[in-house]
Amino acid sequence: MTIVRTRFAPSPTGNLHIGGIRTALFSWAYARHFNGIFILRIEDTDINRSTLSATQTIIDGMKWLGLNYDEGPFYQTKRINRYFEIINYLLSNDYAYYCYSSVEEIESFRKKQRSFGEKPRYNRIWRPEPGKILPSIPINRKPVIRFKNPLYGNITWNDLIKGKITISNKELDDLVIVRADGIPTYNFCAAIDDWDMKITHVIRGDDHINNTPRQINILKALGVTLPFYGHLPMVIDSNKVKISKRKEATDIMYYKKKGFLPEAILNYLARLGWSHGNEEIFSIKQFCYWFNDCKYLSKSPAQFNLKKLEWLNNFYIKSYDDKKLLNLIQPIIKKKNIEYNTLNVLKIISLFKNRVNTLTELSDIIIIFYSTPKLHIELLKKYITDIIKLALMECVLQFSNIIWEKQILNITLKKILEKFKLNMPQLAMPLRIILLNKLQTPSIDLILSLFNRNIVLDRIKNAIKNLNNTNKNLHI
Repeated sequence: MTIVRTRFAPSPTGNLHIGGIRTALFSWAYARHFNGIFILRIEDTDINRSTLSATQTIIDGMKWLGLNYDEGPFYQTKRINRYFEIINYLLSNDYAYYCYSSVEEIESFRKKQRSFGEKPRYNRIWRPEPGKILPSIPINRKPVIRFKNPLYGNITWNDLIKGKITISNKELDDLVIVRADGIPTYNFCAAIDDWDMKITHVIRGDDHINNTPRQINILKALGVTLPFYGHLPMVIDSNKVKISKRKEATDIMYYKKKGFLPEAILNYLARLGWSHGNEEIFSIKQFCYWFNDCKYLSKSPAQFNLKKLEWLNNFYIKSYDDKKLLNLIQPIIKKKNIEYNTLNVLKIISLFKNRVNTLTELSDIIIIFYSTPKLHIELLKKYITDIIKLALMECVLQFSNIIWEKQILNITLKKILEKFKLNMPQLAMPLRIILLNKLQTPSIDLILSLFNRNIVLDRIKNAIKNLNNTNKNLHI
């Protein structure tokens, strides 16, 4: 039985985006289901746009997500000699030819075609045919090399996702396989790589459908076995526009920085255009076990939904051990140069991890316990009356001399409420704003107990001072 071999072949010309990772995930999972081989290939022949940083982002992103590859990474720029072996074979066997048409000449011809309502394509003026006299070779003009695409017939393949696809050879140009600068082009390199790397299943985005017949024709000219092709519908954003690798918010490392977990990313992307019954939450191991046939992938574009991703991320954060979460967010906390008590931070994590969608949100909450935030004075004023201000001053007085624990704080707060004839929300709300800049938190006595006493006293005093100064300014 043939060993399944799949590949992920990104170009390092921009960020590794959500759509690309989804393609990698499906290719990886398909190989894992069949105990096959998954290959990483870097398609970097676009030398002017490819960058080392983009290449490193691809490798880092794959590592972070746990999409381990069995072979690679292979770089196309390191395989140039191999490509020219095949190019020389094609030239020698009348499957390719030198073309000396200038860019201006080609564009002029295409302009005429458009004026007649024809599909613009290369006029094959340099294509050698029996009995045909070719033009004189221009002086000092570097040629490209073109593949002699068949002039007649159709290319048909049974797409793993979309079903039977047929494209007429009449619709295809004679593809440039080597540019004038001597660098082989994407379609040619990809076809040769898939052959050399014994790829059995090519799973990629449906923006490659037009490339597939060109690659099939090249492989047929070489007389090699074709892989199976499956083309994934694109991932679109909330505006129903194809997600681009040029936008930060689609970069996979952006989501790492924002505090998303690999499990959530993979779980979400697996469900983006694929389903297994009504299952919403599942492990990557379970996904690999289920993912045995690409025909269950949707034929329609999949819309990226950030809220759904956040919901999944919240689920996985809640499932994490508190110490594991602390290890993940420690680098963020350390950047703030704050001194914190580990035992206390673990209590904060335990209290708030059900309420956050990302690790960044969780770290922001922890930081606010140790680093004074800018007071939201306008919000605070909505909940402050003269009597509330007096109650806050009483809090400073009473909090200074009690045992600092939840139960005692609760008793103390109730005494203050009774003294000023207030209910708990009337006092708790301004305290939440003063301490955390939030309107909703767990019980205020629990929140107070997690703070250092002096920080609480200082923040209440500062809030009262700011309120008094604001009122003075209003009277001027």
